[in-house]
Amino acid sequence: MPATLHRPSRTALRRLAGVLRRGGLVAVPTETVYGLAANALDADACAGIFAAKERPPEDPLIVHVATVTAAAAVAELNPAARALARAFWPGPLTLVLPKKAVVPAIVTAGLDSVAVRVPRHPVFRDLLRQCGLPLAAPSANPFGYVSPTLPEHVQRGLGDRIEHILDGGPCEVGLESTIVDVRNPARPCVLRPGAISAEQIAEVLGVPVSVRRARVLPGSRRRGGRTARAQRAPGLLARHYSPGTRLRLVSRIEPADALAAGRRVAYLFLARPADPRLAALGGRVAWLSEAGDPAEAGRNVYARLRTLDEGGYREIIAERVPSEPAFAALADRLGRAAARGR
Repeated sequence: MPATLHRPSRTALRRLAGVLRRGGLVAVPTETVYGLAANALDADACAGIFAAKERPPEDPLIVHVATVTAAAAVAELNPAARALARAFWPGPLTLVLPKKAVVPAIVTAGLDSVAVRVPRHPVFRDLLRQCGLPLAAPSANPFGYVSPTLPEHVQRGLGDRIEHILDGGPCEVGLESTIVDVRNPARPCVLRPGAISAEQIAEVLGVPVSVRRARVLPGSRRRGGRTARAQRAPGLLARHYSPGTRLRLVSRIEPADALAAGRRVAYLFLARPADPRLAALGGRVAWLSEAGDPAEAGRNVYARLRTLDEGGYREIIAERVPSEPAFAALADRLGRAAARGR
């Protein structure tokens, strides 16, 4: 049976909180992407996440909590973490910190650190308060595929593997959270870019913030594969968030080339293309934003990739985004989606 879609009523939230307390799975809305949630303190429940997603055990989970106090129950919060929490929580920022013993090894890929955040989405926050638990929640999609930003995306990807989806509408941000490693407050490092930039983090902490580059881990593969060793945080594989259709990035899409290409090639522009001739290509042409706004493009990128991926094309050709801080997260996701060799 397909998963049941629940509107966010008081009755539904109470019911789903009970599901989570009993060790079940619930797909939940966040401001970033939809997540697949389970009790983060229940190793068996979290094993259900890995099974449903076909996720390799070396890829850890982010623990979501309702308050800073709840975060301190699962992680050792140092002064840098507390400063970032004051500045950006609730919000799309995940902190990597030393874990407390209460967190099962399956959540952290056996490492001594845990990724934790306080989400902003009001429906998810209500659910966290109802169940009174920290919830592990990676993206609610088959491992490695394009992340879901609508409940329908979850239904199409995992609807036959899970029982419950909580409908919180479209995701406001549309890209996964920024992940920053602050285990050493003197040397913070952004492991995954997101809506909160390295520059914003540096301004709060008053120290330089490095940014880790994506890399392929030996032995990894595109979906459901094993990595050679545990990752410090999720979403660090060089190829990730990727459609089934081959995605190729180019500096600029030339209208003449698009018009001359065969019907099995689709095009993804950053902004609505100005050339009126491209209208003749119909659904083979899509864009992320009317005028190239980075926030709007981030909200739309996964939905656009999904639509093109379902179009039966041989290849999707997408424009690279500007090399500016405002586009860093979007550039990261498109680069991982287009990476090859896994």
